[in-house]
Amino acid sequence: MPDIEELLALTSALHDHLCPRQVLGVRTGLLAARLFALDLPQADKRIFAFVETDGCYSDGLSVATGCWHGRRTLRLVDYGKVAATLVDTHTNDAFRITPQPAARDLACMQAHDAPDRWHAQLAAYQVMPDRDLLRAERVVLNVSMQAVISRPGLRVVCSVCGEEIMNEREVSHDGQLLCRHCAGVEPYYPPEPYYSVDATCGSLDLDRLHTAEQVGNA
Repeated sequence: MPDIEELLALTSALHDHLCPRQVLGVRTGLLAARLFALDLPQADKRIFAFVETDGCYSDGLSVATGCWHGRRTLRLVDYGKVAATLVDTHTNDAFRITPQPAARDLACMQAHDAPDRWHAQLAAYQVMPDRDLLRAERVVLNVSMQAVISRPGLRVVCSVCGEEIMNEREVSHDGQLLCRHCAGVEPYYPPEPYYSVDATCGSLDLDRLHTAEQVGNA
């Protein structure tokens, strides 16, 4: 297993800097390795992570665990919390790991010579004992990991928009298979396009749109 210095160097390279939340992400991954008694970062896909915020913390966690969006071993559940639940997909054991509520204050006490709280947290989080920095609780998931991971090669086409849907994310409605957007399941963009679709070609003329934007911005 890499030591903390190696992992911090790797996550720092992703951001061109090192911050306290990256350290928390790395420390979370190191604690998970001990809780599961596994070597991390993983080379396979045994450990799956639900991370509750994006950004620096998530990258630190990924570097330390080997759980990445691109490998389909990490999912963002956007609670806006510095927290993650790690799951052993072989056993379904799961631990949710969060910072100790008093960690910031303890960091300032430990690194009292730091110029400010941010630098105190950056320094202290790297060396504080797990018991002072993090807390872990065993949790039971109310989602199926089999459904989350799905199976490779499964694809259907949405009956409304005609776009392909992977990983069994379709919704069945009135005998049709729909994507989550067309089914109205937490759509994040409006159903109507911002620009009219060219009916003759059935798609937006991006070249013409780009030219119109340039004229409008001139």
